[in-house]
Amino acid sequence: MGPESALHTRPISKCPRSSAFAGRLRRTSIEAILPSAAPSIMTRNDDTPFDPSFAADIDRLLKPMKQLLSPVALGLDHVPPEGAVLLAGNHSIYGLIDIPMLGLEIYEHTGRVVRGLGDHIHFSVPGWRDLLGRIGAVPGTRENCGRLFEQGEVVLVFPGGGREVMKHKGEKYRLVWKERIGFAKLAIQHGVPIVPFASVGVEDMFEILLDAEDVLHSPVGRLIRSLGIMDQPWFRGGEVLPPVSRGTGPAGLPRIQRQYFLFGAPIDTQRYAGQHEDREVCFAVREEVKSAIETQLLQLQEVRDADPERYPIQRILRRLARSFG
Repeated sequence: MGPESALHTRPISKCPRSSAFAGRLRRTSIEAILPSAAPSIMTRNDDTPFDPSFAADIDRLLKPMKQLLSPVALGLDHVPPEGAVLLAGNHSIYGLIDIPMLGLEIYEHTGRVVRGLGDHIHFSVPGWRDLLGRIGAVPGTRENCGRLFEQGEVVLVFPGGGREVMKHKGEKYRLVWKERIGFAKLAIQHGVPIVPFASVGVEDMFEILLDAEDVLHSPVGRLIRSLGIMDQPWFRGGEVLPPVSRGTGPAGLPRIQRQYFLFGAPIDTQRYAGQHEDREVCFAVREEVKSAIETQLLQLQEVRDADPERYPIQRILRRLARSFG
């Protein structure tokens, strides 16, 4: 039995917070998540350091968001308590809703700060790149990733990158990784374990009406080509085009619901020490991680379907029922 098959037989380890199905939330200050004593990492390849001073504003922003989403995380004991580790998972549509919840859940269970590797296009936008830098994200370069590993950080990567965020029709909870192996290569090079994780919830809140292919085959697409935009490197052949969607809730609004995370057992890369330049080895590690995430996505959807407190209204009604005995 190969490593991928063996991976599927590993039991799901539940963290102490799996009891959060009762809807109870611990409110942790973002100031704790972004401690002032954290190591200074360059957010770009320049002299801009990781600045946690924006913590109070982020804290105020995320408290109501967490109350609505009521996240549940399983298997968090698979995140090592110390030392460098690479978290690799699926990127949800739009990419902005579940990531903050993921960081909070990891901190609450482990006390560790998550440092995200971001798509370069984010760091080309003034203001937005500064915000990302202040909360600890860095451009996804080999140099930045290596520096984070050397400092023993928890590094977050979405191998699907920007393309996986810009979902197409029929890609709900699907991994879109192309032939990318960079994350596996860096993990092998630095001897860092990879913890595969799955995230479910956000993509049940939206229904895609138009995707990039629809736009590119429309009059808008013809205009894009006539203006030469299609040939621009930053346009990536249309990959940067976000889907047009509507919410699955009433009046086309997003159907707010619980977010679910599942972390799998760490995948050892030290067994491939010195082989990071071997493409076949890197691809094998990438496939092991990918297979684990795909299995976890299926498992999480089963958890979601069985959850009696998936939606806020369900949590409210159950809480009222308990109050009146």
